[in-house]
Amino acid sequence: MSVKIIALHPDHYNQWLELYSGYAEYYQMALTKTGIAQTWAWLHSDGSPVTGIVAQSDKQLVGLAHFRAMPSPLRGADIGFLDDLFVAKTARGMHVGEKLLNRLAVIASENDWPVVRWITRDNNYHARGLYDRLATKADWNTYEMVPK
Repeated sequence: MSVKIIALHPDHYNQWLELYSGYAEYYQMALTKTGIAQTWAWLHSDGSPVTGIVAQSDKQLVGLAHFRAMPSPLRGADIGFLDDLFVAKTARGMHVGEKLLNRLAVIASENDWPVVRWITRDNNYHARGLYDRLATKADWNTYEMVPK
């Protein structure tokens, strides 16, 4: 299977939505029409920092990565932040995630980001195996607070 990594394009909507729905299902998040529309708009708006790349094989999208610049106050510079990474079940084991992350590393270099950061669930063992090969696990804990 030949896989190429390309920029997400407006023509990719239906295939992107299929992948993004699989990603949401994995993380047990319910997608809404409003949320999907907003995410898609962010991915294609010049005013939004969120952008995306996709993995394509034989004109079929088999993976996605959404990422953005994120200010790092201690550095006084932007770093990269990977929001979403997903590979279709049919393409797993074919190095699609590795190709997406390697392309993101090039994008980070092009943008002078000193680091790209992301989070994943602790029990996401398959993905963590890939991450452990390509990146260094940080010693940060992540917290979430619900607004009052």
